[in-house]
Amino acid sequence: MKYLVVGGAGFIGSNLVDELIKQKHEVAVLDNLSTGKKSNIHKKAKFIKADITKLKKLRPHFKGVDGVFHLAAIPRVPLSIEKPIETHEANVNGTLNVLMAARDAGVKRIVYSASSSAYGDTKVLPVHEELKPAPMSPYGLQKYIGEEYARIFALLYNMETVSLRYFNVYGPRMADAGSYLSVVKTFLNQKSAKQALSIIGDGEQTRSFTHVSDVVRANILAMQGKKVGKGEVINIGTPKSYSVNQIAKWIGGPRIYLPPRIEPKHSCADITKAKKLLGWSPKISLEKGIAELLVVS
Repeated sequence: MKYLVVGGAGFIGSNLVDELIKQKHEVAVLDNLSTGKKSNIHKKAKFIKADITKLKKLRPHFKGVDGVFHLAAIPRVPLSIEKPIETHEANVNGTLNVLMAARDAGVKRIVYSASSSAYGDTKVLPVHEELKPAPMSPYGLQKYIGEEYARIFALLYNMETVSLRYFNVYGPRMADAGSYLSVVKTFLNQKSAKQALSIIGDGEQTRSFTHVSDVVRANILAMQGKKVGKGEVINIGTPKSYSVNQIAKWIGGPRIYLPPRIEPKHSCADITKAKKLLGWSPKISLEKGIAELLVVS
């Protein structure tokens, strides 16, 4: 199969590209390299430097593609608060452009990278897909709008779409900046620099941390699965959550506590739907994933 990975030079995207090529697929990577790195891209993948905010320049690269994985975004909660217009342009208008280019090229299916930040600070745990979205940041709202566009395109244009709500992904090539998506990386960097681990608030906030290899597997199952394609939204996370203090304990070292910020206190994924529709559940425990990263770092 021929796949286009939009955002394929980034953290999750480049890991996905590696696995697709390992499985003998033909892969093209489209990325503007604003947050991704060219060095992340597999040497067997075709690289296209393009920006998803420029629809006319996107169109030629979608022709003859069987499926599109859309991972391109500005994945920064603080930046979305500081610059909501600029991040909206990439995360909402850019997603609409990807959907339009895919529709007009006759692409069969798109797998969209959504975010658990759509849930906000819900009191219901674990969070399931039937909960009403209540994002607490422009980023969370922008990613939720992308889901809705994917659903509408499946409804109106007979194009298969699936949205995967990621829960705090970590692993090789993760970015150095961001919100809780990078707390593991932040701690590893601080430990390497012999600095104290900086913890926001009391450190008792909990998250479902998900290894990138599990997210990659979910993407491929969503692209190839026969039970999805009608705009479904599916949680991709671990059904067990961990506190930031627990992660700091595993990584080791002194800690400093910083003032709290506005954010969900707890998050934990209900993956019933992922099991039913994709046959997916995570394989890598957080303790094992962190242990592997400590060896590498």
